[in-house]
Amino acid sequence: MTINRRDALKNALKLAGSGATLALPAVATHAAGAAKARFDHGVASGDPSSDGAILWTRATPVDVAQAGDVALTWHVAENEGGKLLRSGTVKARAARDFTAKVEATGLQPGREYRYWFDAADGTRSPVGRFRTLPKGKVADAVMAVVSCQLYAGGLFNAYDAIAKLDRLDAVLHLGDYIYEYGADGYGADIARKIGRLVEPRHEIVSLADYRMRHAQVKRDLDMKAAHARAAFICVWDDHEVANDDWMHGAENHDPKTEGDWDARKAAAMQAYFEWMPIRDPKPGQPWAAINRSFDFGDLATLVMVETRLLARSEQVAAKGEGVMPAEYVPMMTERARTDRELLGPAQLAWVEKTMATSVAAGKPWQVLGNQVVMAKVAGPDLERQLGPVKFAATMAKLPAMWRDRLGAAMASYRAGLPFNFDSWDGYPAARERLYAAFRRAKSRPIVLSGDSHAAWANDLHDASGALVAVEFGCTGISSPSYGSLLPGIGSLIADANKGEVRFCDQDGKGFTLLTLTPDHATADSVTVSTILAKPYTQATAARFRAIAGQPNRPLDRIA
Repeated sequence: MTINRRDALKNALKLAGSGATLALPAVATHAAGAAKARFDHGVASGDPSSDGAILWTRATPVDVAQAGDVALTWHVAENEGGKLLRSGTVKARAARDFTAKVEATGLQPGREYRYWFDAADGTRSPVGRFRTLPKGKVADAVMAVVSCQLYAGGLFNAYDAIAKLDRLDAVLHLGDYIYEYGADGYGADIARKIGRLVEPRHEIVSLADYRMRHAQVKRDLDMKAAHARAAFICVWDDHEVANDDWMHGAENHDPKTEGDWDARKAAAMQAYFEWMPIRDPKPGQPWAAINRSFDFGDLATLVMVETRLLARSEQVAAKGEGVMPAEYVPMMTERARTDRELLGPAQLAWVEKTMATSVAAGKPWQVLGNQVVMAKVAGPDLERQLGPVKFAATMAKLPAMWRDRLGAAMASYRAGLPFNFDSWDGYPAARERLYAAFRRAKSRPIVLSGDSHAAWANDLHDASGALVAVEFGCTGISSPSYGSLLPGIGSLIADANKGEVRFCDQDGKGFTLLTLTPDHATADSVTVSTILAKPYTQATAARFRAIAGQPNRPLDRIA
């Protein structure tokens, strides 16, 4: 059988989930008023525009059982304590888990602002800041790219580093903001050591469960600091609902014990829209249609896509836990089907139109915010790459279970099976359709990817071998990767995929810092020294640069 990322990390950390549900206390529907409330989850902003942003908070009632809607007043100023530029009222509704969102508008482009909320009893929230999107001529843009923050897996030191950045226009979150597993599941060993057991203790299934898990993550001090530092532009990946999900199900969903898939998905999505600083779904559109774009003046267009719930076909590898040699051909035949989708026709057409409009406007950069790795990635053949002596020594250090799994994985890689069927490699025809859309739009975009818990720099080629895009993948904030099992394996993955994969780091945790100028795009893979304790130090594992206006030039490694 092949080793896929979910199986490897799941078993390495002794994953198991209970599947029970936990109900929150009943909420009374008293009239809104001067209910005493706390701002335990801080403030957040998101989806910035040239004249404003979405502002978010949660007004936690002192007595939930007796509280109704909480009346809030929001304010925006250029500086804390400065002249108020915009103010208004909003209710933290009991029906929305006492969360509140409002869109502040009428502000100046390319400016930084402060914002906060006041409750009717005089309680004031922390102060946050956001930068509106620029218009006209833009010298540069700076974005932190993040994903995969397993609360149980370690401290959010990377968010502390992000909160301390001197310049930051936005944080791009590519998904896995929460994970669905219970306290005896993913990351449990680490969680017990550092005191980060998840709430609720069981695997989350109901609306109350998903709300509680979001609330726990938002109480983290480093998470609150990052949200207060800059606006987030978010999309979900799979764990906001369940592992390896697709349109009609998920690997980690059992209808027999966990109920109807559509009901679970709806609960997860409702909690997401309540707890995240993202615009609510447009009337008449499905909740899953969170694809949207952002313009950074004459410099760049950011295109955020949805690859999980809107159109994705079922993963080939999801059809069975084990993969035997007799299954190789049927699996690869299924993988090659031309009707398999990730984006779907409507979203693909929107991507092409949005990029073509950006190119026609003379913008040097089109950036695609996407959940999963797009590069063609073959699994490493460790025996060949390390040599027989070093390979034997490496295998001897592993538990017997992992020696068997690794041997089976290498057999599948030698047969041509990809490293990860859940990535774009599981949907090659859909990837070629996207690459064709890039060409028709006359764009060589920057693709940003999460999900893999690893950092990447990739030159993306279509089936003919033509360079069509470049890709920067961000490592996880705290989610484990193969480096915890086999340190240094990232360099072996890169070595097995020369020409496509320029860099792969499976060891470090952190984020990618993307800096755009009219001439070049620079991606720094920033790592933190530990996620198990404080203090920490940070470093740059690699720096790559793309040059504007040179579509046939691969990435340059500059550090």
